[in-house]
Amino acid sequence: MSSSKKTAVVTGASSGIGAVYADRLAARGHDLILVARRADRLAALSDKLSTAYGTRVQVLAADLENDADVARVESVLASDASVSVLVNNAGLARLRPLAQSSAGDSLSQVSLNITALTRLTQAVLPGFVARNEGAIINIASVLAVHSLPISAVYSGSKAYVLAFTRGLQAELANTGVKVQVVLPASTATEIWSEGISGIPLSALDQKAVMSAENLVDAALAGFDSGEAITWPSVADENLWSTYDAARSALFAATQVGVPAPRYRKA
Repeated sequence: MSSSKKTAVVTGASSGIGAVYADRLAARGHDLILVARRADRLAALSDKLSTAYGTRVQVLAADLENDADVARVESVLASDASVSVLVNNAGLARLRPLAQSSAGDSLSQVSLNITALTRLTQAVLPGFVARNEGAIINIASVLAVHSLPISAVYSGSKAYVLAFTRGLQAELANTGVKVQVVLPASTATEIWSEGISGIPLSALDQKAVMSAENLVDAALAGFDSGEAITWPSVADENLWSTYDAARSALFAATQVGVPAPRYRKA
């Protein structure tokens, strides 16, 4: 990730986590392609980073819930051989009970959190594999492993990101392509302040809210140390290894071909 004048593509780059990733990657010497809906925000960030780091910044205004816009970004990822990093950060949370949600809200989360992420990853991957180098960073959530009464769709979409990334990591284990999944807890971004999620930032326990800067710096430290799965706010890393070992044991226990004794008639 420190190679000179390679290009990093960051989605959801106009604010919050994406904007901090753009700053940190520019500081590491990357040129940038910044993707988000708000062209004015992207232009301002481009000017700031170009001035601060001498970075070449391309702005790509795109709504990743829109098929044609996703296709435009796919084309760049598939054709630009300078791209060495893809940060799939763009995401959406609509936190309310499913019965009180519109189908549009649910499908928007699926479209952005799952479909766009998958398409962009699939677009960039053949070039990475052919060059035997590259990095994909997928931003999931701690709710990938925990569902709340208001997070059925969001948790489901982030569980997909975790499972998708782990499968991809296994596929690419013997290559030079690195894939990391990051699982943030509550992070201070505009997803709360704009009321998009349905829950204001002020309603959260402020002691449990991490800044976007701390989140990204922790995630990049995890990347630098070779972590495949990064939990920025979890101090005891044994919690994850224990959880993952239990998951592996549970899967192994399914491979028997007969119903468990408790389901058999006496």
